[in-house]
Amino acid sequence: MGYDFTVFKGASDGSIKKDSTHRESLTGDQVLVRVTHSGVCYTDVHYRHADMVLGHEGAAVVEATGPEAKDLKKGDRVGWGYEHDCCGRCSHCLTGWETMCPERQMFASANLDQGSFGTHGVWREAFLFKIPESLSNEDAAPLMCGGSTVFNAMHIADVKPTSRVGIVGIGGLGHLAIQFAAKMGCQVVVFSGTESKREEALKLGATEFYATKGAKQLEIGKKLSHLIVTTSVQPDWSLYINILEPGATVSPLSVSDDEFTFPYMPMLADGLTIQGGIVSARQVHRDMLDFAAFHNIRPMKMVFPMTIDGVKDALKTLEDGKMRYRGILIPT
Repeated sequence: MGYDFTVFKGASDGSIKKDSTHRESLTGDQVLVRVTHSGVCYTDVHYRHADMVLGHEGAAVVEATGPEAKDLKKGDRVGWGYEHDCCGRCSHCLTGWETMCPERQMFASANLDQGSFGTHGVWREAFLFKIPESLSNEDAAPLMCGGSTVFNAMHIADVKPTSRVGIVGIGGLGHLAIQFAAKMGCQVVVFSGTESKREEALKLGATEFYATKGAKQLEIGKKLSHLIVTTSVQPDWSLYINILEPGATVSPLSVSDDEFTFPYMPMLADGLTIQGGIVSARQVHRDMLDFAAFHNIRPMKMVFPMTIDGVKDALKTLEDGKMRYRGILIPT
């Protein structure tokens, strides 16, 4: 008895392995879901050399529920993201910051034998999110991490409709950040290496666009109240210092092992805030999905089959910088 399902794992040599996972039964508020779509995030590239199941942008259909599940039923459409559990009793959890819980369970640190690169999963109901009716599973999957990350950055930085928001990079995160900021009513100022993505950025909601390759100084007129950096590597921070207004918030979302080196005196003199952050806490995540559904925010995506070759192809496309802009794996 129990539940057996197929998963796709990384390996020490970077290859992709097909494997199986077993759950004996559903306990507590656990829910068995059948994966319909999985987003592909650059974090999956980082962990393809680890002996663990990949994927943390899941969209699925509920197949069975445990004895303590209260809100979900068979057939419901749900998603899940980077965080799987928390203690529920510490000060972080009790104030809506469970992503900072010392006992948090996150992708790559817990539940290593299952992920969204698979046919099924067993997750706590408390960490599953109902997908709004107007959002397809295909569009919802990339929002479970990509959308959650940029929306959370805006939430904790207190972005307002009157804010002038700079977004560095038009990729998996950046193209979603542009849409969220635009629908919030902000002035959206986009920075990209070359002019090649200008028209795309404007269609997504940017009000201004600046190419930065080779630039020694940026001239943008009115300065920025917020700067959200979505590039895969850290930018030249000195390039952006002079376009930030006093008291501005900088949200660096690049995943990098490099040291963070920021011009110290401008930060001190202008009262700049460097705001770290990861994915949304659950209520903010729910708000993000509702906001995306209401405002018709959708990822630009490329679709791949959820097979060994499909996973390899998706990860290579991402590594080569050719993903436009979120990859989606669909079980065959």
